[in-house]
Amino acid sequence: MTPQDASQKCAEICALAPVVPVLVVKDVAHARPLAEALVAGGLPALEVTLRTPVALEVIREMAKVEGGVVGAGTLLTPEDVIAAKAAGATFGVSPGATDKLLDACEAHDMPLLAGTSTASDVMKLLERGYTVAKFFPAEANGGAPALKSIGAPLPQMKFCPTGGVSLKNARDYLSLSNTLCVGGSWVAPADLVEKGDWKAIEALAREAAALPR
Repeated sequence: MTPQDASQKCAEICALAPVVPVLVVKDVAHARPLAEALVAGGLPALEVTLRTPVALEVIREMAKVEGGVVGAGTLLTPEDVIAAKAAGATFGVSPGATDKLLDACEAHDMPLLAGTSTASDVMKLLERGYTVAKFFPAEANGGAPALKSIGAPLPQMKFCPTGGVSLKNARDYLSLSNTLCVGGSWVAPADLVEKGDWKAIEALAREAAALPR
């Protein structure tokens, strides 16, 4: 997969909804009902972070949910890419970008939202052929004003900002011309997941899906 093809695929995924839920799932039993609630609420693109021992199994279960597009977050190594792909992930997300990681994603046809936080990060990805990336950690790096500033000299790159994004500030990002969507965990709070309150999570998803962009 070329960087250009990967960017096109990532742009299509980002276009599915204004918010990509960022999910840390600790119990495989929660995987399918959680995915079903989010998809029913209008958020089909789901990022399952590889931060728990059961993350790959969660991806396998969520990948069975009709209408869902399941990706793997926190990809750090080529091994992560291979494992995520085998589990059924159709896209990847990383906190940063290394040549080894990008090589692996291209070799294994894994569209990647590679993490960027500086203009130099963005320029390196553009140099390689990528035009869609993640801006992370968004709030810690200056929030929407910083992302707007990066867009002035580098309008070619489009972003999915993640990290500190919430319902309160999501509109600030989504109003920017260089933002395709945002990533956030607020649509699946840990307490609601633990209680199995899928109706409440579906309601949060509907609220997020209605955000203007």
